[in-house]
Amino acid sequence: MKLAYFVLDPLDFKRHHGKLLSIFSADMVEGLFSVLVQFYDSLYCCFIFPDFQLVPTLKEYSHLLGIPVSSRVPFSGLEEIPRSSIIAEALHLKKSEIEAHWVVDAFGAIFVLLIYGLALFPNIDGFVDVNAIRIFLIGNLVPTLLGDMYFSLHLRNSKGGGTIVCCIPLLYKWFISHLPQTPAFVENKQCLRWSQRLMSLTNDDRVWYDPSLSSLEIIDSCGEFSNVSLIGTQGGINYNPVLARRQLGFPLRDKLNNTLLEALEAYTLWVKKRDLELKMPYPCERPMSMVVVKPLTLPNQDVEELEDALVKMKQEKDMWEERFRALSKKHEEL
Repeated sequence: MKLAYFVLDPLDFKRHHGKLLSIFSADMVEGLFSVLVQFYDSLYCCFIFPDFQLVPTLKEYSHLLGIPVSSRVPFSGLEEIPRSSIIAEALHLKKSEIEAHWVVDAFGAIFVLLIYGLALFPNIDGFVDVNAIRIFLIGNLVPTLLGDMYFSLHLRNSKGGGTIVCCIPLLYKWFISHLPQTPAFVENKQCLRWSQRLMSLTNDDRVWYDPSLSSLEIIDSCGEFSNVSLIGTQGGINYNPVLARRQLGFPLRDKLNNTLLEALEAYTLWVKKRDLELKMPYPCERPMSMVVVKPLTLPNQDVEELEDALVKMKQEKDMWEERFRALSKKHEEL
C-alpha cells in the first residue's frame, strides 16, 4: 500500500495497530499459494500433507498481526449498522474532534479502516463495506480473520473451485513461517516446482514451534467442546485446534516417553490413512532431506583432454619463464 509511506511514526503506529504494515510488505512467491490451497482438508479444517497436518490458529494469527485476541465479543453479523456519527467519531472527523486532536490521528484511523476494508476483509473491489467498519469499531479482528480464512477455503473446496475471499497475505505469511530454512529447501538447486517441494516435506522437516508464542494465551476449546466456533464476514465454521498441539509446543514440554511416542506413531498412521482417503493433489516425492547431490563426474575422454591441456599450459609456462630469465641476464650484461 502506497499510503503506508505517509505514516509519519511507524513505531507509534505499531503500538496502536500491531504489525498491520508488515503483513503487506512481504513479497508473495508466485505459485506457492495456488499450490497450498490444494492441500486443504475440508472435513478436519486443516492443511494435510503426506505425514503431517498444519492448522492456522488464533494464537499464530494474533502473533503475526501483533494484535491480541480481545475479551470483547467478536463480530457476529448481528450488529446494527453504525451511525455516521459513531463512524465520524472513531475516525476523528468531527469538527470538535479535529480541533482537539492532531490531523495525523484522523489520517491514521482512516488508513487503518482502509486496511480493514481493502486487505483484511475484502469484499467489493475498491470499497470498504459495512462489515469491515463494524469489525473496526469492535476492535477484536483476529477471530473474524481466521473465520474468513476457514470459511472461504471450505466454500471453495465444496464447490470445486472459486475465489478465496480472505486476507491472503496473512495466510501466506503463516504458512511460510512453517517452511524449512535448510539450504536444500531454500536454495532449491534442483529447480523443483512448489508442488514437488511441498510433497517432499516430511514430519521432521517442518518448523513446528516458534518459542515467542509461549507468552500468548492458547484458545483450544469452546466450553466443553474441543472445536472452536468462528464467525467470519461470509459465514460461520468450526476449526480444530487440537490438531495444532505440536505447532503450539505441547509435545516438546515434557520428556518423551513410550506413551507419547506411541501416540505420535498412531497419529502419523492416522494422517497417512486420511491421505489415502482424501487423495493427495500431487504425486509423492522423495523426501528432500534424503536427496544427496551426486558429485560431478566426467567421461574418461574429457579427463584425458583436460590432462593434455594442463601439460601444454605447463610447457608454455616453462617457456615464458626461460625467456624471462634470458632477457633479465641480457639486461644485466648491458
